Amino acid sequence: MNDVFLTGKIISNVEFKFIINSKNISIAVFNIETNDKQVIKIKAYNELADYCYSKLETRQRVFIYGEISENDVIVKEIYQYWLG
Repeated sequence: MNDVFLTGKIISNVEFKFIINSKNISIAVFNIETNDKQVIKIKAYNELADYCYSKLETRQRVFIYGEISENDVIVKEIYQYWLG
């Protein structure tokens, strides 16, 4: 597997859409900036997409466990955190 663990700040609005010609597959797409200033495109599907769209905001910090697919990271788990 090509699993990845990332921490970073959300730098774009979370876009939510349904995949055309599919049965109830939703997707959320957003970008994060890691601590070393790399920008990474994040995709979440179905229940995780719903969670990302309803709970995440720009400039919020997140911890992501996912899998690399082409030039994107597909989310398996995501956690929000705030710095005191």
